[in-house]
Amino acid sequence: MLSIKYLVFKQKLAKKLVNWYIGPYIIDKLVSTNAVRLQLPMSMRIHSVVNISQVVWYKEQVEGQKVEEVKLVEVDKVREWKVKKISNKRKIRGVIKYLV
Repeated sequence: MLSIKYLVFKQKLAKKLVNWYIGPYIIDKLVSTNAVRLQLPMSMRIHSVVNISQVVWYKEQVEGQKVEEVKLVEVDKVREWKVKKISNKRKIRGVIKYLV
């Protein structure tokens, strides 16, 4: 399994909701004492030789372990609220937040 710690994605990922490892991928060759070549799909546009610190062994699930499938959430209607009064505002990390 390959760590996603140093991979760059087009969309920003929520750290709490994302798996830390992707794969499993087959180790093709031991390039040096600290690098391995993986068999990666062509859609992954990264170099196939990675540091061994980014690779962990794949462990199959134990028999009887629950498998949770990720379900997509669809929002059909967006609710809009009419604000009567803004009580306060503050700036946190460059983002303005309002107390209504």
